[in-house]
Amino acid sequence: MRALLQRVSEASVAVDGEVIGQCGRGLLILVCAMQGDAEADAERLAAKIAKLRIFPDEAGKMNRCLTDIGGSALVISQFTLAADTSRGNRPGFSTAADPETGKRLYDYFAGKIAGLGIATEKGRFGADMKVSLVNDGPVTIWMEG
Repeated sequence: MRALLQRVSEASVAVDGEVIGQCGRGLLILVCAMQGDAEADAERLAAKIAKLRIFPDEAGKMNRCLTDIGGSALVISQFTLAADTSRGNRPGFSTAADPETGKRLYDYFAGKIAGLGIATEKGRFGADMKVSLVNDGPVTIWMEG
């Protein structure tokens, strides 16, 4: 699985003008299931993200994790993280998991994040979503797992 993490002060996602998910201080997590991914990959990635020390401590050093700060998460499915731009000018997405597998792993991943005691909200798989965020830092991190 691939994820793009953005440390945020706040984030929200809307579908058809209606906010369907939001978070306060924490992480906006854009996630993509890749071909061959399974539940174990989602579990491993969720555990790593929850423990990733990217929030400042009292001295301003990135030394705290999402659970240390009592932060929340907004998890958004984003198959375009599978983009292959190695040829031509149009990205290919053939390495992304098929939609059924992608949705299953997306839901599973979000459930694992929530299961780690993190307040978690989601976007809507396959929908045209409008994501708003206030990037804190900015801190943006690419992960595969």
